[in-house]
Amino acid sequence: MTRPIVAESLSLWYADFRALADVALVAEPGEILALVGPSGCGKSTLLRCFNRMNDSPTTRLAGRLAVLGHDVLGAEHDVIRLRREVGMVFQRPNPLPMSIRDNVLFALRLHRGLPPRAAADRVVEDALTRVGLWERVRDRLSRSAESLSLEERQKLCIARLLPLRPRLLLLDEPCSALDPAGTRAIEALMLAMKGEVTQVIVTHNLAQARRISDRCAFMLLGELVEVGPTAAMFAAPRDPRTRAYLGGEYG
Repeated sequence: MTRPIVAESLSLWYADFRALADVALVAEPGEILALVGPSGCGKSTLLRCFNRMNDSPTTRLAGRLAVLGHDVLGAEHDVIRLRREVGMVFQRPNPLPMSIRDNVLFALRLHRGLPPRAAADRVVEDALTRVGLWERVRDRLSRSAESLSLEERQKLCIARLLPLRPRLLLLDEPCSALDPAGTRAIEALMLAMKGEVTQVIVTHNLAQARRISDRCAFMLLGELVEVGPTAAMFAAPRDPRTRAYLGGEYG
């Protein structure tokens, strides 16, 4: 089975600043992989490489990066197709200023065109059911998505990705704006999707990484210091820098 992410000697520069240094990382099919480390260590920069969201005239990449079996660093790679297959969830929920129903159907309409009404209704029900929102919102699908709570908005943002059947989800601090109940709900949703969708999550919450991830990757100053099974890394990290961070000495 093709590994969803294979990075080898991956480096990234913002102008003259080297933000990533020779990163080597693999994501396995269906797993939850957590990227942890102190602020500014390169976690989000690395995550955004996987769907080419760092692209700019002043950004330069080197090395090799394959996502879903395709070399994504080449200038000829279809970035729009990549972003159809790789969903992104941000720190703060970002529902579109339209109805709940139209939010769910937005990416489908944009990339593939809407099916007939009855089929579209099934798409909406399926996506909202999978994220645990259907029973809450089934009678108010025409209401603005901005009427939802923060937790519901984040779930809606995930539901918006599902009709395209992404094989890879990138989650950048998806619970940072949520209260503990909202965090539990998003974590439960991630665990429910495990095995079906590969998920890579950036988190500053080490307890969250321990709860939900299969493997952890620790980053420091743009370098991938250590990666391995989460339980083993927290119990016996190999690198002293990992040990110091997980032990609360800095961060």
